[in-house]
Amino acid sequence: MTTPPSFILHTPQLGENIGAACRVMGNFGLNRLIIVDPRDGWPNDKAVTMAAGSPVLDEARVEYRLEDALAGFTRVYATTARPRGMEKPVLTARQAMSQIRAASQAGERVAVMFGGEKSGLPNEAVTLADAIITLPVDRSFSSLNLAQAVAVCAYEWTAEEGAPVEFEPVSEIADREDLERMFVHFETELERAGFFYPPDKTPLMTQNLRNAFIRGRWTEQEVRTFRGAVKALALGRGKARIVRED
Repeated sequence: MTTPPSFILHTPQLGENIGAACRVMGNFGLNRLIIVDPRDGWPNDKAVTMAAGSPVLDEARVEYRLEDALAGFTRVYATTARPRGMEKPVLTARQAMSQIRAASQAGERVAVMFGGEKSGLPNEAVTLADAIITLPVDRSFSSLNLAQAVAVCAYEWTAEEGAPVEFEPVSEIADREDLERMFVHFETELERAGFFYPPDKTPLMTQNLRNAFIRGRWTEQEVRTFRGAVKALALGRGKARIVRED
């Protein structure tokens, strides 16, 4: 069984960032959050507003000592953009999430720590970590917003899981029978409009049109819509002819 890692926010300052972290964790299916000694106290109205109803906020645990927050975990990662002069493995978020998944499947309980907005994780917190997670940010401007750092790690967890990214189709792909009827309808009206000229080019022109339509992988709804458009244009042409005749 794969259990998502817990995220630990160490001494966060702004309720807005806590709420934003809860929101994005909920977006990516992570539901275990521990908040260590939030500067502005707890509960926090600004966190509630930014969480936008995320259930992660309601389930968040608050501790006032890092030792209590880390109790029970067997593997810990520290996020930081600064070299700390420590002999620890340094991983990207993607590498770390792959490692965390394997550790979780082996039964380990994993936490990822994020530092506060002012200066990140203190050295004593990084010392307690098995490895460091860092991102390939521009070193001339490496300070990343707390909630954004959480978002990157949350995304990499879901991406590592291989969750499909797709939308439900509006309608099914049109079968060849539907397409053939659309082709005939369209080509009949083009013929009436004098499009196929010279006549000996008709097969080639028809072939080009059909190839273009086939590449589009039209849905049933698109076929119906297009046939309705062709019908409307044909009717409009008829009306114009009647007006001229009058």
